[in-house]
Amino acid sequence: MLRVLDEYGNVSANFSADPVHDLRVALRRCRSMADGMMATDPDHGWKAMKKAGKQLFQQLGALRDVQIMMEWIEKLGLSEIAGSSLAPPAGGESEVSSETGAMPPTQNPARNLLGILEKREGDLKRDARVALEGFDRKQWRHWSKTLPARASRIRPGSAVFKHLALERWTTARQLHTVALRNRSQIAFHTLRIGIKRFRYIVENFLPTEHAKWGNDLKHLQDLLGEVHDLDVLWAAAIASRVLVEEETRRAWHERITTARSQRIDEYRRRTTGPESLWNEWRDGLPQGKQIREIATRRMKLWAKAMDPDFVHSERVARLSLQLYDGLMAAGVFVKGDTESSSEGGDPRSSLYAAALLHDVGKVKGDKGHHKASEELIKKHGTPLGWEEADMRRAAVVARFHTGALPTRNHKAIRDLLPDEQKNIICLAAVLRLANALDAARDGHIRHVWIENVDHGKGGTNGLVRKSPTLRSNEALVISAEGYSPGSPTAQTVAAERYLLETVIKRPVIVKAAKVGSSAR
Repeated sequence: MLRVLDEYGNVSANFSADPVHDLRVALRRCRSMADGMMATDPDHGWKAMKKAGKQLFQQLGALRDVQIMMEWIEKLGLSEIAGSSLAPPAGGESEVSSETGAMPPTQNPARNLLGILEKREGDLKRDARVALEGFDRKQWRHWSKTLPARASRIRPGSAVFKHLALERWTTARQLHTVALRNRSQIAFHTLRIGIKRFRYIVENFLPTEHAKWGNDLKHLQDLLGEVHDLDVLWAAAIASRVLVEEETRRAWHERITTARSQRIDEYRRRTTGPESLWNEWRDGLPQGKQIREIATRRMKLWAKAMDPDFVHSERVARLSLQLYDGLMAAGVFVKGDTESSSEGGDPRSSLYAAALLHDVGKVKGDKGHHKASEELIKKHGTPLGWEEADMRRAAVVARFHTGALPTRNHKAIRDLLPDEQKNIICLAAVLRLANALDAARDGHIRHVWIENVDHGKGGTNGLVRKSPTLRSNEALVISAEGYSPGSPTAQTVAAERYLLETVIKRPVIVKAAKVGSSAR
């Protein structure tokens, strides 16, 4: 961030190519750092810093594009490909049509295009100076003191950043497949952006991997960047109408296309076959079960930064799974209730995510926080390793952990299919009761289990095992270790068990576990 301030002074002198490039690189590194940190730290400073540099970065980008085109004209030797006359018009200066911006057809096409680009460069320099003057250096310097402290909370090279890199790798790899299949200009340009985002995560947060992969990543990005530069150059030459003669047009096109093809071919050689760089990078990133485990850890980090009492949410998540597994083993919840849905995914995972994230809305205040939680979970998106259906369902379940009871005609549920509506209501019933069991937020209730189920080995979490289905007129008895009848928590439980009773159509009794009795 301090480098940005240094380069700021260099650019303001004359906006020449090298200082413009250096300032863009410094801004890009800061903005890509913000991208990585925003995945785990919801502090608004990251987004504000990224936004503050955006306008200047984009304005300098337009200027940089023109400067690069001018460099390519010289690199490709396009000045050697002359039109019908090399002589400039009388007066020694290029004459540009006021209506079309095109040059007279009797001049050297490269010289004509350079004249157009030089004029455009002057206009863009004026626009860039306005953007430069609007850049708030005082605020930027303030962020340069506060944001590094936040970044230091997560060490470089951690599994969380490897998971984030894997997300970027997955997206870029899909773009690679599309680009090699249709070979369009847009596809290769989009692929370059995908590789660039993957590279920035590696560069900023994975020092060991960057030492091994950095040169290759930069080289591939440069190759695709040059492909894009050549595409832009050809489009500019056509739009400016400097290539009047067919022979000259063919010569330019051949030279630009040859240079472009050489770079595409090199990219293909490095990224296809058993020795593909894509395979090398993938081998160094999380595999198998690690992906979901680290994704859950990322989700917890995000929730911990939002939820003022995340320890409570972790307890609620644990109690929710104990209740859910006990209900499944007792036959109270059957497959048709919670394990099949047109939406797909795994309801148990949805319940776990909803319980972990149910209080993230409190970052905006206590009032209506359950509604805020739903919106924040939806905006958070689906981390790689989790199912989109699970996270979508989790957002709605978290919405009903308190407040109005979920019903099929509630606006958050009414547009869902009937089986998914039932899923949401069943899971919300479990979450409400689990949340009530820790209403005091003191962790006194440590374990819960269904009294009617034999205890022992087996079951989905080692606490219960499957037994015959309860009779329809039999009450569901839940034993809670640490539960105290008559306490404020017991009063909350008495109120919140209602939804579960409605769902399972039988009374629910919560009682204290007997001394010496344990789900273990």
